[in-house]
Amino acid sequence: MLKVKDLTIEPLFRQVNFCVPRGEIVTLMGPSGSGKSTLFSWMVGALSADFQAHGELWIDDRRCDGLPVEQRGLGILFQDALLFDHFSVGQNLMLALPPQIAGRFRRETVEQALYSAGLANHYASDPATLSGGERARVSLLRALLAEPQALLLDEPFSRLDKALRASFREWVFEAVRARPVPVVLVTHDDEDIPPGGEMIELSRWQ
Repeated sequence: MLKVKDLTIEPLFRQVNFCVPRGEIVTLMGPSGSGKSTLFSWMVGALSADFQAHGELWIDDRRCDGLPVEQRGLGILFQDALLFDHFSVGQNLMLALPPQIAGRFRRETVEQALYSAGLANHYASDPATLSGGERARVSLLRALLAEPQALLLDEPFSRLDKALRASFREWVFEAVRARPVPVVLVTHDDEDIPPGGEMIELSRWQ
C-alpha cells in the first residue's frame, strides 16, 4: 500500500491524506496550478526549493520521504514519452531492467513486454519512427519493467488525440492492474478516471 500522510506543501495545500492499495488506481484531480505535479515531485524526491513540504510517504511498512530518489522505488510516467532517441526501442527498455535479470533473460523479458503491448516487431526500431501512441506504450513499458513499488501517472493521456486516448487509457488500466502495485493518476479530465476507481479532488485541501 502507498500512503501519503499529513502532507503540507506551502503555499499549495495542507494536510493531504490518502491511501492506495496494491493493484488499485487512485485519481487526483484539480485545475492547473493546484499542485498535482508538485505533489508528484515531492513523492519522487525532486521537490523544488521554492516549496516547503512537511509530511510522510509510506510504501507498505517503509517510510520513503527521507530517502534519496533512487531508493524510493517509484516509477513515473509523464505527459511526454521521454525516450532516448539514440537508442533503439529495445535498448530503451533494457535500461529499465533491474540487475537481477541477467544474460539472455534481459532480451527475452523486453521482447515479451513488447509482444504484450502489440509491439512485437519493434525491438530494433528507432523511437523517432514510432507514432505517438506507440511511444506512449513504450514509455509505460519502461516504467513497469523497472519493477517499481508504486507507479505515478502524470497526465499520461493529455498529448494524445481523443480516439487514441480512449484505447491507450484502457490498455494502461489493464497493464497496471495486472501488476500488484499501487498507482496514483493525476489528471484534469473526468474521462481519465478508471471505472470503479477512487477520485480525490486536490482542491479540498487548499
